[in-house]
Amino acid sequence: MAITRTLAGLTLVATATLTLTALTAQAANAASGPWGPYYAPGQAAKATGTLTATGEDHADLPTADVVRVSGKVQDNTRGAACGWAVFRITYRSGNELPNREHWARDCSYRTPKQFSFKYRHVYQVELKVCSERKAAKPSLNCLYAGTWKTLYLSK
Repeated sequence: MAITRTLAGLTLVATATLTLTALTAQAANAASGPWGPYYAPGQAAKATGTLTATGEDHADLPTADVVRVSGKVQDNTRGAACGWAVFRITYRSGNELPNREHWARDCSYRTPKQFSFKYRHVYQVELKVCSERKAAKPSLNCLYAGTWKTLYLSK
């Protein structure tokens, strides 16, 4: 009876360990999938979408060959404000990791605007959602105040 319980316990532990190992490996290799929803303060704007990273290269600096981001940004205010989805893309250039911004804007109340873009040799993709006046580009306050959400980080 004691041997049967011990074997059953070992089988249970082994099964749990294998399942946990498989889930951990799956999460570590997950370079694609949905993200969001993320909101501006007060839920004045919302962004949601998907990200796919292909061809990860770990030779010198870990990067994805191509990252594709698509989604929707939505303005949830009535008036002169717009919803902004601002992305900061860090990419490889030689042995350097510079970054650039990419943004999408929606100024129509609760009518989401779709966007999609792709970049090559990407190390990291971050997102910030803002709600502010209509302009040609996001304000310095949107770009530099608050916290960026990491959507992708090459490992």
